[in-house]
Amino acid sequence: MQTLIKDYAPPPALNGFVRKYQLIRWSFATHEAPPPKLLQPRPEHSIAFYIRDKQSFWHLNSDQSIIYPKVILSGVHTQTIYRDCGHDFLALKVVLQPCALYRLTGIPAPELTSSFIDAEAIWGKSIRSVFEQIANTDNIAEVLVIVEQFMHTLIRQSCRPQHPIDQASRLMLTSHPSSSLDWLARQSGISVRQFIRKFEERTGVSPKLFDRIARFDRVYRLKNSYPTLDWLSIALAGGYYDYQHLAKDYRDFTGTTPVNFYELDQQAPERQFGLFFG
Repeated sequence: MQTLIKDYAPPPALNGFVRKYQLIRWSFATHEAPPPKLLQPRPEHSIAFYIRDKQSFWHLNSDQSIIYPKVILSGVHTQTIYRDCGHDFLALKVVLQPCALYRLTGIPAPELTSSFIDAEAIWGKSIRSVFEQIANTDNIAEVLVIVEQFMHTLIRQSCRPQHPIDQASRLMLTSHPSSSLDWLARQSGISVRQFIRKFEERTGVSPKLFDRIARFDRVYRLKNSYPTLDWLSIALAGGYYDYQHLAKDYRDFTGTTPVNFYELDQQAPERQFGLFFG
């Protein structure tokens, strides 16, 4: 399989649960020392399959390395971490709609915020079988079919009812400037207090924090896609009032400035192959 970072759209029948599939592949020679990957906060709930080398991570203020299982369920990331991707990196990430993981597992979303759980602890032999099947093929179309069959089965067997919060959270990922909390609550047919409580239960974070992370992630990807665009233009295009507004979120989420974080991100493993997350 070639070196790549590529997104694949789900079929229409899964749009209510899956935002996209993301396939990531690169490989360093055994004599090379792969650089760590600096991972920023992002508004994602996902199922991630780590198919080749073991994966581990550590927090910015800690030297303790934590190894990921082969398949993980993870919630919204609110902190920046370092990731060791190993030499031979192949991952398939099922990026879910904001409330889909709650609907599929019933796990209160705050338990997965900036954290993860071994998928085998929830889905046992069935997810192990999915992992083994996709690990034994290099055919991307076949990989997607295997995962989609699992998703369809999961939805039929254990899906919890939809709630208006689900649609509101999806809207927050795509709308900028952001819709007001009062408007979102009215559209959902509940009070603002109920909206906040239900939103945290189903996404793991408050509406305000989710909106901040979504805006930050939008800017991060925008800068990757248009590296020559100046930071003020990036900030305004991403929904910030000005550069200082953007800089505050970078300080809160990464502990550094937009310029410095971008320079650090240039050392990421995917950059060695001319790839980026955009």
